[in-house]
Amino acid sequence: MSTDEDRARRAAEVFRKTAVLELPGMESVEVKAEESYGEGGTFDLYRAAASAPAPTVLFVYGFPDPRFAQGLRKMGAYTSWGRLLAISGLNAIAYSYRDPVADLAALLSHLRQNGGALGISISRLGIWAASGNVPAALHLLMSQPPDAFRAAALLYGYMLDVPQAAEQFGIGAPARGRPIEDLPPTLPLLVVRAGCLEVFNGTLTRSPCPTGTE
Repeated sequence: MSTDEDRARRAAEVFRKTAVLELPGMESVEVKAEESYGEGGTFDLYRAAASAPAPTVLFVYGFPDPRFAQGLRKMGAYTSWGRLLAISGLNAIAYSYRDPVADLAALLSHLRQNGGALGISISRLGIWAASGNVPAALHLLMSQPPDAFRAAALLYGYMLDVPQAAEQFGIGAPARGRPIEDLPPTLPLLVVRAGCLEVFNGTLTRSPCPTGTE
């Protein structure tokens, strides 16, 4: 098997992987797929197994690379997370995009205008971002009104410290240069770190973590 074939095989395996946790009823969650927003964007709404309007979790994506723009929401991780959230009583939204910053703003505008019809409690929005998508979530928190979101979960991602070398892997840094003080000061944040990665000679490699950080 060639190197390219092996890379494609491993990428396909990652794409299919779902969350380890399973809850009864999650596979029967209602999904409103391919809902339209903005200029040509679409989103999938995982409907909460609770009375509407329900609190809603917005998955945030931040890779400018077009290879990610349509595919991230279809990954097993996001489809299973969406179902887990829905069966737990929260809506979840995953979306396609072209520009990760502008299209996210357009999606938020659409949700605010149509939240009632969609069963979304606009006053109870939270965001969820993982890996290289976290910098886009930080930019979103800094650019929206302080009371726009009720909570944010930022999982195993770069924060405001995206190195220039990481951008070659498609990791955007829209909040570069912004201080941490620009984040809403009272917003509950869950920050999860998982291992330590660094960019070395153009490759993402695992490195030893400082004591107490892993």
